[in-house]
Amino acid sequence: MTLFGAHEPEREPTPEVFGVDAQASPGWLSQEGLAETRGRVPILYVEAVPVRVDHLGQVEKVGLLLRGSMDGRMSRSFVSGRVLLGETVRRALLRNLEKDLGPAAFPRIPASPVPFTVAEYLPLPGVTALHDPRQHAVSLVYVVSVTGDCQPRQDALELTWLTPAEALAPEVLADMEGGRGVLLTQALAHLNALG
Repeated sequence: MTLFGAHEPEREPTPEVFGVDAQASPGWLSQEGLAETRGRVPILYVEAVPVRVDHLGQVEKVGLLLRGSMDGRMSRSFVSGRVLLGETVRRALLRNLEKDLGPAAFPRIPASPVPFTVAEYLPLPGVTALHDPRQHAVSLVYVVSVTGDCQPRQDALELTWLTPAEALAPEVLADMEGGRGVLLTQALAHLNALG
């Protein structure tokens, strides 16, 4: 199963989206170029664990996306996607939150966009708890509070809001794509929401 690419659009946004002249930008990758690059160098991603918080900032709910894979399996995941050429990490985080949760999710990106952890996905299973068979991926992982109406988009079939205790159930953690149950536990520990 592909992890990050499973819910990316079929085609890369054009360089013009970022004000880049495609002719003058030899670093812009085609789909073939991206596939080749994935086989040679780590690719940078952002991931976001969406949460709902109370008026004191305590986590009440954690949002998990349900996704289908090419082989018909279902799994849970977070908001995720690549950082594109010419795009800041903050902009990549906002773009991927809107892509997966819809434009009315109203995410609250922290003033200082420092991730709570850096995750490394390797193509060889068992080297780390996180695995992506296509590539070596490095992901900046954030917890992002959302206040609006979330409507899953792209390949996300649904968004389920769980309490921290429900999210830590063994069957939920085991259902997390690519070993992300480890990241979910780390996110809740980071927020002091292990209960």
